[in-house]
Amino acid sequence: MSARVTLSARVEQYLAERRRLGFELDTMGHALGRFARYVIATGHRGPLTLELMAAWARLAKDGQGTRATSARQLGLLRPFARWLQQFEPATEVPTEAIFGAIPGRVAPHIYRDDEIVQLLDAASHVGPPGSLRGVVMQTLFGLMACTGLRISEALTLCDADVDLKSGVLTIRQSKFGKSRLVPIHPSALQALKLYRIQRASHVPTTPETPFFIATRGRLLGQAVSDRQAHRIFEQLRTQLGWVNRGGHGAPRIHDLRHSFAVRRLLLWHEHGEDISQKMLALSTYLGHAKVSNTYWYLSGVPELMGLAGQRFEAFADLWEEGDE
Repeated sequence: MSARVTLSARVEQYLAERRRLGFELDTMGHALGRFARYVIATGHRGPLTLELMAAWARLAKDGQGTRATSARQLGLLRPFARWLQQFEPATEVPTEAIFGAIPGRVAPHIYRDDEIVQLLDAASHVGPPGSLRGVVMQTLFGLMACTGLRISEALTLCDADVDLKSGVLTIRQSKFGKSRLVPIHPSALQALKLYRIQRASHVPTTPETPFFIATRGRLLGQAVSDRQAHRIFEQLRTQLGWVNRGGHGAPRIHDLRHSFAVRRLLLWHEHGEDISQKMLALSTYLGHAKVSNTYWYLSGVPELMGLAGQRFEAFADLWEEGDE
């Protein structure tokens, strides 16, 4: 790297440029930050090399990750390395030859009703005693389970975004820079109203107050961090001892979103609804950039594979009738 511009500064410059174009880059931003700190810790000097980047990618999940995990980590560096070449022409760009191609999407863990009940009950007991933390976590996970929000969308809600009179959440500038309105069920409204009352007894609120707040020390009243939410979820997951039914290493927070989508599709199917007609509505509700991302559930999730098969059989029957 240039002695005049640090790698960390280049990372910030790259992220700023991309975000001005409307990209959120939360995952990539965290990864590039970790990579910059790794490079500093190794004492590396000069242009970035394939060996350096591959060594960092192998450290994913404390070095316990799979080849696919390393491929995904390395893939996060690839766009940045190409961009960096304009300043450091000798920068090497990693290819799929190192760890192989990044695998496609794998089936998520779809939570059963009893697992969601267990999660919310366990979250309500998160300590310390007398703290609001348990209520915050229970409400956060519950809202994600019944709306399919991304964790980033839930954590960036402010009080003004939660309209409990109209029963609508305003999701601002989420993934892909889009905003949308998310209607919520009356049962969820009651839980959110109770949470807001309980929160008001701990901190004063304004329209700009984060809806989900940290509850202790100097961070009291500030937004719950993504790191804290994941840490508490992982603690509860271990405590509950779920058997993983997805293609990832363990059930994840993000699987609450997938579970919402799958449950909605199954419910529509049970009620005899036309799934094709409902797909666009679900895609809009979830904030997908493309409706094809929503259709993926029909072929990529075991719980919905049967629906995809039935759709194909119905199509085949119509085709045969047309040939008679």
